[in-house]
Amino acid sequence: MTDNNTPLELALKQFQTARKYSLSLIDGLTPDQWFWTPQPPVSHVAWQIGHVAVAQYGLMLFRQRGRLSADAELMSGDFRKLFMKGSNPQNDPKAYPPPDEILAVLQRINDQVIHESAGFDSNSLNEPTEPPHAGPPTRLGSLLFAANHEMLHAGQIGMLRRLMGLSSLR
Repeated sequence: MTDNNTPLELALKQFQTARKYSLSLIDGLTPDQWFWTPQPPVSHVAWQIGHVAVAQYGLMLFRQRGRLSADAELMSGDFRKLFMKGSNPQNDPKAYPPPDEILAVLQRINDQVIHESAGFDSNSLNEPTEPPHAGPPTRLGSLLFAANHEMLHAGQIGMLRRLMGLSSLR
């Protein structure tokens, strides 16, 4: 049996699989568990999920069509600065929005990707993208890397869960 999905459809399906897994890892966590930090302090679930949201925006929207003025409704500049690449997770929960707000941003960005992806031009998927990221430097590479990136952070969330004494899910 052959799979007749386009490369864009495959990238989006791969991403949605990664998102489903990430959400399963945080399902049922308390707000305290969202901000629990191992010692020495490294990271917490809140930073991981906020970072995934910012990365999804960058990989699946910004690198596909640039920044739009409406993007400010997806997430604030302050949110982006808290969770962007190179930011350092702080050990103070008060420095962050509560989990429900972080999840709301994650969902808004995901909904926007689903909405806009129907209009992505398949013929432009091999065009180069800027700024550079760890995946192939094309629009399709950026879309595909979004799923890999999310799974990398899902692994970190899984480790944080285990360090909290919670059971593994896989």
